[in-house]
Amino acid sequence: MGDRLAGKITIITGAGSGIGRASALRFASEGATVIVNDVNSSGAEETVKLVVKAARAGSGPAVAHPADVTDPKQVDELVARATRDYGRLDVMFNNAGGAQPESTVEMTVEKYRSILALNLDGVFYGTQAALRVMLPRKSGCILMTTSGAGLGAVHHLAAYGMAKAGVINLGKSVAAEYGPRGIRSNVISPGPMGSPGFMSWLDTIEGGLERFEAEVPVRRLGTPEDIASTAVFLASDEASFVSGIVVPVDGGISSQYPTPQFDLPDV
Repeated sequence: MGDRLAGKITIITGAGSGIGRASALRFASEGATVIVNDVNSSGAEETVKLVVKAARAGSGPAVAHPADVTDPKQVDELVARATRDYGRLDVMFNNAGGAQPESTVEMTVEKYRSILALNLDGVFYGTQAALRVMLPRKSGCILMTTSGAGLGAVHHLAAYGMAKAGVINLGKSVAAEYGPRGIRSNVISPGPMGSPGFMSWLDTIEGGLERFEAEVPVRRLGTPEDIASTAVFLASDEASFVSGIVVPVDGGISSQYPTPQFDLPDV
């Protein structure tokens, strides 16, 4: 790739697979030093191996740091790793998250709390810990992953959508509050990704993939690499005047007004 992130010390949470892994690979290829976080230690270590395998001249190194982002003490230790080993933290990418669809009325309190803990609390802990070390240097970039469910209602994802909507407000709040002190904050909103879980669900519907892609303006599902490319730009100096925004990377889905669909008579 290039050197758009050369020398930047970066933490990416949830980087043991999917968007986080693709972002770790892209960030390293652009010269960043990447601390690969995931609650799954084997996933984090596998991502590091992939970074090493793909390395070229100018690529940045990667190290694994397993941690549970829902535990603020573990998040503090994750950020301390960056300052202890590298002296600073330039980019904090709060990417970890996820949930399975579940009926709102049937959801237990425990499940509700766990969804908010991962998708909102974990992002807040990472942001807060990063701010503590970025503010003294008056420099830093914070990225967050939200979801289309945070932009509008998605059936059976009420708790997840609540958390992701909170992430959007957190991203904007950080940009407004700490922009004068050298901190940029932006939020990425992925559309439907061709992940194994999503593809398995589409396989249960006759013609599921073709029918779903027909509703996406660019006529395909997204890939983790689509999100990683956006994250690289937002983390780079090319985006030095970009802060406080939500970037939908969804093939145009969010551009559409959801009117009821019906057959029009022939004219």
